[in-house]
Amino acid sequence: MSGSNAISGITIVGALIVAGEGQNMLSTVLGLLALIFATINVVGGYLVTDRMLKMFKKK
Repeated sequence: MSGSNAISGITIVGALIVAGEGQNMLSTVLGLLALIFATINVVGGYLVTDRMLKMFKKK
């Protein structure tokens, strides 16, 4: 899980670079979409990891 989150974090950095350059409208829109989807992926990964860890805690 953490490896997947790390890759998505790298994707977020790349999407920020592409969206920030603003060479044309298409690259800006695609960069913003990549940023949104990668952020959703990172947040979802942490939520799933947290839920799995709670399952294995002793009561």
